[in-house]
Amino acid sequence: MRNLDENTITDAVLARHEHVGNARLTEIAGSLVRHLHAFAREVNLTESEWEQGIRFLTDVGHMTDEKRQEFILLSDTLGLSTLVVAMANRKPAGCTEATVFGPFFVEGAPEYENGADVANGATGVPCFVSGKIRGLYGEPVPNARIEVWQADADGLYDVQYPDDGEHRGRGVLHSRADGSYHFRSIVGEPYPIPHDGPVGRMLDALGRHPWRPAHLHFMITAPGYERLVTHVFREGDPYLDSDAVFGVRSSLIAPWLQHEAGVAPDGTRMATPFYTLEFDFVLNRAAL
Repeated sequence: MRNLDENTITDAVLARHEHVGNARLTEIAGSLVRHLHAFAREVNLTESEWEQGIRFLTDVGHMTDEKRQEFILLSDTLGLSTLVVAMANRKPAGCTEATVFGPFFVEGAPEYENGADVANGATGVPCFVSGKIRGLYGEPVPNARIEVWQADADGLYDVQYPDDGEHRGRGVLHSRADGSYHFRSIVGEPYPIPHDGPVGRMLDALGRHPWRPAHLHFMITAPGYERLVTHVFREGDPYLDSDAVFGVRSSLIAPWLQHEAGVAPDGTRMATPFYTLEFDFVLNRAAL
């Protein structure tokens, strides 16, 4: 097809996709083309602005590597991640809500027994975390795989430091026969998402801050249940209502309780103040 103009280009592109043979791919690609073209028409996009957009996406790609996923940051800060998570995780009332995955999960975290210190040297005030994993009808979920990860007191994840082969502030454990779990870690602190790259420049241009409220990541999997990817947020955090990635749910906010020096819940005698966090997770049954 020749001599296309602003009125005919969209239909011409869509026509090229008619014989793909993959109905879902055709649907997604077609919708993407229609919305992209509608966006360009709506804002009367200039060539200079289009070039700036291409440079921005190129910079996002250049910033992405094995330790930093700038495209996930972009998706998170535009609210796309939260939208997709919400659509993909519609659950019955009473189930623990899902929230964004984030860019700092890594495969191969060390496995720990219940009661172990998953901080493994990460800086921060000690915190003892406990709770139960159960199903929607109250049944305990034994041997659920619980993956946890968090930033340290300086707001950094282990993967943001020079690689020394050690995992800190992350680990894998399993619920006990009654669905209970407990481990030692550190207190969650608010931190800014990485903002020294193109996403950070975008936030600056839009007058937005890069801060996330303090939280602890969980990913829980168990046979017969849907996977749960979520956070527990620290009650009272100043960024709960302006999370840079739109991930906060009221049902996921919990108190980190401070205690004076003394005996911790696991019997450890603590010479300094410490915190406790108790949070139960309710999993949704997987569809048969």
